[in-house]
Amino acid sequence: MKVILLKDVPNLGKAGELKEVKDGYARNYLIPNGLAKIATDSEIKKLEHEKAMKAQKEEAIKRKSEELLRTLQKSVHKISAKAGGGGKLFGAITGANLAEILSQQTGLEIDKKWINLEKPIKEVGLYDVEFRLPGGVKGIVKVEIVAEEKG
Repeated sequence: MKVILLKDVPNLGKAGELKEVKDGYARNYLIPNGLAKIATDSEIKKLEHEKAMKAQKEEAIKRKSEELLRTLQKSVHKISAKAGGGGKLFGAITGANLAEILSQQTGLEIDKKWINLEKPIKEVGLYDVEFRLPGGVKGIVKVEIVAEEKG
């Protein structure tokens, strides 16, 4: 009997997969427990349509992320911060601070979860900041931390 899994089933498959199982297993366990439904022609078409829509949506997210990364990589982003002698910052710049500042500078929506900083930035200088965007898009954006002008 062909069934469409509604939930992940150990040793059988993941939700949304079409599987061939024994009649008794389907009728006595999978269907009564809400783990699967019988795969009729209309259900199979519906499943294929949902998979196609999901793939389209994922592709759109990936394209949008790639475009955002290209925009961010076009220039070195200068960020001024209060610094003491020797270029040490008063405080530190974290991924959340960086996301907020870059959002303001570029006018783009940047989530702090996309920025992968191993440790907060504590000195002035040029940094390669790794971005991990939705859709599996990764890249490096250059950020320059400069001391704020006193005056």
